Amino acid sequence: MSARFEQVEILLVEDNPEDAEMTLRALRKRNLANHLHWVKDGEEALDYLFCRGPYAGRDATRPPKLVLLDIKMPKVDGIEVLRQIKASALKTVPIVVMTSSNEERDVVESYRLGVNSYIVKPVSFDAFIDTVAKIDLYWMLTNRVPG
Repeated sequence: MSARFEQVEILLVEDNPEDAEMTLRALRKRNLANHLHWVKDGEEALDYLFCRGPYAGRDATRPPKLVLLDIKMPKVDGIEVLRQIKASALKTVPIVVMTSSNEERDVVESYRLGVNSYIVKPVSFDAFIDTVAKIDLYWMLTNRVPG
């Protein structure tokens, strides 16, 4: 098995390369980026999380400690990814929706399905970097999860 998959603690589910790069920059500033795996759509996220397709060899006993999830994505949207995670054995994995969608129905549905936090991406670069760093510091270092 690849060491890359053994070290993953954060799964970034983001179809926008610019937003993914800004997230990686923010994590690098806090020395957290070395434990991140980026997938570009909801289908790939589900394959990764449920160890199927190209991720069939991934160790299912080592789920990510945090999923940063965009809502508006190709193939499978973030709401469906959230629905499948929370209906599975992975339901205790913290999920932070990090999206540009400020639509009330997305917020309501995300919380109804069990999201741990819903954050609208800030527009300015500095605010985005600061927000991501705070999210990851809290969920990776401060928050305690079962298991």
